[in-house]
Amino acid sequence: MPDDSLTRLRIALTVFFALDGFVFAGWVVRIPAIKEQTGASASALGLALLGVSAGAVITMMLTGRLCRRYGTHRVTVVCAVLLSLSVALPPLTHSAVALGAVLLIFGAAYGSINVAFNSAAVDLVGALRRPIMPSFHAAFSLGGMLGAGLGGLVAGALSPTRHLFGLTMIGLLVTAVAGRTLLRIPAPAPSQDVPRQTSAPRHPGSRTRGLVVTFGLIALCTAYGEGALADWSALHLEHDLDATPGVAAVGYSCFALAMTIGRLTGTRLLERLGQTRTLVGGGATAALGMLLGALAPSVWAALLGFMITGLGLANLFPVAVERAGRLAGPDGVAIASTLGYGGMLLGPPAIGFMADWFSLPAALTSVAALAATAAVIALLTRRAAG
Repeated sequence: MPDDSLTRLRIALTVFFALDGFVFAGWVVRIPAIKEQTGASASALGLALLGVSAGAVITMMLTGRLCRRYGTHRVTVVCAVLLSLSVALPPLTHSAVALGAVLLIFGAAYGSINVAFNSAAVDLVGALRRPIMPSFHAAFSLGGMLGAGLGGLVAGALSPTRHLFGLTMIGLLVTAVAGRTLLRIPAPAPSQDVPRQTSAPRHPGSRTRGLVVTFGLIALCTAYGEGALADWSALHLEHDLDATPGVAAVGYSCFALAMTIGRLTGTRLLERLGQTRTLVGGGATAALGMLLGALAPSVWAALLGFMITGLGLANLFPVAVERAGRLAGPDGVAIASTLGYGGMLLGPPAIGFMADWFSLPAALTSVAALAATAAVIALLTRRAAG
């Protein structure tokens, strides 16, 4: 495939990653307003929000099969249309039950597009023979930051219905432009210089599937930390370290910014260190950072710990998903993504239970424990995965 086609394909996929983060963040910032609109209690809202996760997990494995049958590019475009349309549905509901039902649809589109464009990115990584997977996930992070920022700006001026309908229009427009490129360019075949193992078998054997699950566990350990910090970092800073609400809100922003920076530099890091060292070093760094973030006696030391954690976790998920996809194609991406998403679901409630049993700082050290576990898994499986 000509180099200019690969470049255009990379740009198109980067746009879809950014669009996914942009749309999802736009929905997240309007959750408080939609809670008020539906009159849902905190517990009812929590159950309704599980619809996103349930829809994603249910459809991720199915999407792997659809990608094999119809191609990753077609499935990505179709899922982008569904994601753009479904984000407009939540503000049309007036009960927690109805909200949960439409969030099942939104979650299904969100989970499906993640499998589809990650699978397409794996094919491109194999063709380019460069570890560029972190750059795609950096685009997702940047899109999320832009979507959250825009949502905060328009929240006082636009109703959730108008705001999310605007996201639908933006999503459909971006899909129409970037989707044309994606549909015109076929998925690239791996370079002949790439080892045969990178050509994923149609029906992976038990050893390959075991390795895919192993990389999925690394993704789980990483996503556990992301989910935990998203939901509990502000509470830890405000209640345990007496930070003001404004400073407490900065906690997750520091983590997210550091993760974005880590992903933007991830390709260079992987080229210098390789996958195993990146995984081991990232897990160890995140473990140390989270111990500082959880146990530090001051707000600023905790914020520094959150930033170190973000830098450490930044490239673990992209590398794990890319490696799973190289081993088993879209099915490998689906397995690793499902396990990773499971970690993001597990993190917040697990932290909550442990905080009740012990304390919130002690509970947050579980993020450090799982980051260290990811490093150990990568180290122990380096020969089998090589």
